[in-house]
Order: sequence, then structure tokens, then C-alpha cells
Amino acid sequence: MKALITAGGHGTRLRPITYTTNKHLVPIANKPMIHYALEKIADTGIKEVGIVINAGDVIFPKKIGDGSKWNLSITYIEQPGGPLGLAHVIKIAEDFIGKDSFIFYLGDNIILNDIKPFVEKFEKEKLNCLLALSKVKDPQRFGVPEIVDGRIIKVEEKPQSPKSNFAVTGIYVYDYHIFEAVNAIKPSARGELEISDAHQYLLDHNLEVGYSEITGWWKDTGKPIDLLEGNQLILNYTETKIDGEVDQRVAIQGKVKIGKGTRIIGNSVVRGPVAIGENCVIKDSYIGPFTAIGDRVEIYGTEIENSIIFEDADINCNKRITDSLIGVNATITPVHETLPSGHKLLVGDNSFIEL
Repeated sequence: MKALITAGGHGTRLRPITYTTNKHLVPIANKPMIHYALEKIADTGIKEVGIVINAGDVIFPKKIGDGSKWNLSITYIEQPGGPLGLAHVIKIAEDFIGKDSFIFYLGDNIILNDIKPFVEKFEKEKLNCLLALSKVKDPQRFGVPEIVDGRIIKVEEKPQSPKSNFAVTGIYVYDYHIFEAVNAIKPSARGELEISDAHQYLLDHNLEVGYSEITGWWKDTGKPIDLLEGNQLILNYTETKIDGEVDQRVAIQGKVKIGKGTRIIGNSVVRGPVAIGENCVIKDSYIGPFTAIGDRVEIYGTEIENSIIFEDADINCNKRITDSLIGVNATITPVHETLPSGHKLLVGDNSFIEL
């Protein structure tokens, strides 16, 4: 069995962060989100992984490498023409997959539990397709299965009137019949080859489509609020590990991870769960629960909570920052240090600011 992971697209709902950073490299709990997918794949025992990336993307392969870090062998597959639907992703990977069965894993999904039981059920029941399902409050955002007597009889993409409260998550297991499906379906009204149409093709041709319900949490990190929630979910499992320097006056409360070379000094409080990277300086500041701080970040006289701070940011504003994403090399300074007074903003497309 092989694995196929998506890492393309433009991440429009996460702009302006994704103007300069591939969405799948955005850190969650101080680790690029694609790492979580690779770890789950590696835990199944699979060795060969294809990662589908945007055409011409040379940064992503450099950041992730050949897969040896996870005892994997990674092949990069460029998607021509931009994002044309998940079924199109599978279609262009046919040469890589061949006749092997494979896990199809959307790289912006994170899941608590192992995915190995999905593989085991797929093989034990001799399925052609297995869909991982999760109960959600807003199934209209997802592909939704109609289930009768324990069997999936239909799958609809983003239906206005869902037939169940299950979402088809971003984790699938297929055999080679899926290539017959993706090569037979036509683009939808939005011009994409829809994965739900491929699943319906399998059902219509009497192929075995099974499912497993995800226990524990699953998160599709498509929007900023989803990133923050994913960050919270993972930080809940942080183990205290302090490799940096912590001044005697600093109060450390709860589960806190502090990287090498980091200095937390002055009248500071760090209240976990919190992850702080390497070579940071935090002085006279409060770092509150569910905050992840990247490497080489400097924070002075600031309160931060429930936020993701990317590497090399510099924050010194004597304010309280909550529920925020602060990008690479960003600088936040107090307004009174410059004249004329007032809020000076350089705001990119699709930004959100609350003053």
C-alpha cells in the first residue's frame, strides 16, 4: 500500500499568511501541519508517499525533504493547471500509484487517533473504498453520505439539505478502481472533478464502499479559526519540557514546552498549555494558554493568549493579543513610540484587524 497526500492549492481563506507560506507548512503547535499527516502515514507502516504540490513549487520539497525523517520515501507530483478538484489530484497520481491500494490524505487535516484501523478494515472487508466519517455541526460544508441500514447509498458534495450529520473527512482508502471513477466523471458546475462524484460512481457500479467513524477529534484547518482550534487540540497533549533558561522570577504554570536557547526573564508568567520554540527572548510578558511561539521570536511587555506566533516575529506593544495569527518576521510596536500618533497599518488582502 502507498499513500497520496495533498499539499497544493492557494489557501485563500488563510490569506495574507498564505501569500508567502504554503498552507501545509503553517505551524500548528510549532510543527508544520503537513508533519502530522506524514507521522500518521508512517505509523501505518507505509513507506512510499506521493505528495501533490503546485506546479513550479520548489520551496515545499526543500522544506520537507525526501521523507527519511519519517522513514518514508517521498515522490513529489506537480499538479498542472492549478487546483482542479480532489478527484483530479488522484487522476494525476495514477502513474505513481499503479495498481496498488493507497491512503488518500488531505494534508490540511489533523486527527487525534491512529489511521491504521482504517487500513485494517479496508483489507479485512475487501473494500474498494473506505471513507473516514466524522459527525459535524455544519455538514453543508463537506461531502455528506446518505447511510441506510449501515451502508452508504449516496454521497453528495456540500448539499443544502444533508441526509446525515456525517462529513466525509479528508482521509480515504482506495484500491485501483478509483482511477476508473476519476477518469469517467465530468467537471462539476464549479469546474472541478469532485471526489464525491467519484465515490458516487463507485456506488453506482456496485463496488464496495465502506466507512469508519472517527473517534476522538478531527479537524479540517481551512480557516484561521480552524488553525487556532487545531493548535488548541494538539497543545492539550503537550508534555512539560524546559530546555531553555527560566529566570527565578518567572512563573511557569501548567504544561509548558520551552526550546533550547530560549530565555524567559523578568516579571513573566507562562501558563500552559504553551509551546515556545528555540532561541526566543520573552521578557516582562504573559504567555497564556493555547499559544504556540516559533523559533527566534522576541516578546517584550506584552500579553498573548490563544495565538500562533510564527518564527522571527518581534512583539513589543504593551497590549493584550488574543486569538491571533502573527506571521514570519512580523513586527508589532506600541503606537506611542512614533509620531504622528495613531494606528499605522500595512494590511494585505483578506486581512482581519480589530483595533
